[in-house]
Amino acid sequence: MQVRVRYAPSPTGLQHIGGVRTALFNYFFAKASGGKFYLRIEDTDQGRYDGRAVQDIYDTFEWLGITLDEGPREGGPFGPYIQSERIAFYQDAAEQLIASGHAYRCFCTASDLEKMRAEQAAAGSGTGYDRRCRSISPATASMRVAASERSVVRFKMPTEGSTVVRDILLGDVAWPNKDVSPDPVILKADGFPTYHLAHAVDDHLMQTSHVLRGQEWLPSAPLHVQLFQAFGWEPPLYCHLSTIMGQDGHKLSKRHGSTSAQEFRLGGYLPQAVTNYITLLGWSYDGEKDIFTKSELETLFSLEKLSKSPAVFDYQKLDYYNGYWIRQLPDADIARLIEPELAKAGLVGASAPVSSTERAILTSAVSIARERLHKLADAPAVLGFLFRDPPLTDSASYIPKKTTAPEVVAVLEKLLPEMAGISGRDDEANEHHFHSLAETWGLKVGQVLMPLRLAVTGTTASPPLMSSIRILGVDKAVARVKAVIELLKKA
Repeated sequence: MQVRVRYAPSPTGLQHIGGVRTALFNYFFAKASGGKFYLRIEDTDQGRYDGRAVQDIYDTFEWLGITLDEGPREGGPFGPYIQSERIAFYQDAAEQLIASGHAYRCFCTASDLEKMRAEQAAAGSGTGYDRRCRSISPATASMRVAASERSVVRFKMPTEGSTVVRDILLGDVAWPNKDVSPDPVILKADGFPTYHLAHAVDDHLMQTSHVLRGQEWLPSAPLHVQLFQAFGWEPPLYCHLSTIMGQDGHKLSKRHGSTSAQEFRLGGYLPQAVTNYITLLGWSYDGEKDIFTKSELETLFSLEKLSKSPAVFDYQKLDYYNGYWIRQLPDADIARLIEPELAKAGLVGASAPVSSTERAILTSAVSIARERLHKLADAPAVLGFLFRDPPLTDSASYIPKKTTAPEVVAVLEKLLPEMAGISGRDDEANEHHFHSLAETWGLKVGQVLMPLRLAVTGTTASPPLMSSIRILGVDKAVARVKAVIELLKKA
């Protein structure tokens, strides 16, 4: 059997991280199996359709490097790949089910259904459609349709026995048919199908071999199996993927933080990191190796390595992977990627395109910043001092803990003449020189270097101080120290 898998999102919003994982799993499974991966747009819910969501799917795929074998823009032998362009297929299929006795026309109005639910609530009985239109004869139903009476098509879900869903990950799951939604609508009054009918018809006609989707679809799987059986078709092999949870044990949602691919992209995450980490949510190669390139996953991925247990999304772990992948990049690539972040923060290119001087500073700074970047968006906080003087509004921010303003002034004034020689020594020699000064002055190293760090960078957690001064320029560093001295004398 050739593996043919699909990603079939409803274009109603941005790509959620759960959908991204589903797409990646399908993509890697197809690649590792020598199969085909296609995109199908399931837009039958026209009321919620958002064209921007379709563009976001393609933007996300382009960012992650996911290539499609078939799809709406790529074409392919089983098109069209947009469900709203396949309505005739679903209408024909619904008529086929009616003719075979597996479906029927329902003429209940919205008020009829509301009254039915009210009666069920008053009686304390179970809710759900009571199948009242099942008893209408096909001949009568045809006459009512011919008279232009609005109707939907409902599937005759068995009321006895159980349906077995064969799942690659979960094994055989038996569902009592009485627990499945009673006679669900498969074709709406406007002629559009519901998800249940459309996906079954398309997965058959498009020769889908496997359906990898989230476990939230498991309760619908018995209905889907029944639909395939009613048509006389072989269902695809199902694999319901584990749920992605927040660290609080609830399903991942906005309250946990960023959840869309766009948010991660704009938040300074690399596609390599997102792909690496997301693939590990519910999949493991050998329990030890956790760094994977996209090309490795295209070879190593297999369904046998999937986990049944819920996967926990840990933002700190994602930051770890992102920092790792940033450090694998050449300096020139990191500089190119963080330049827009510095520009957004108004640190470079304020009045014109980024200048050659700014770009030279940025290129030099990458070597001291790479270890401190967990996200590209961290760049302004890490490197901002190189492009903008620290504010001189709060004298207390330049006084280390357990130190007084006069003590800081005294240290900085003693450091000023020593700073002139920084440009003539390498970083290691400078570190040795200033450590020796602290010893000579009877001070701890921190009592000497922390005031200098605060004066030059405005922060206690800058990149290596001597490298920072070298890149900033000794003259600028000296000017900042003098400015802080004057500020503290007035404090």
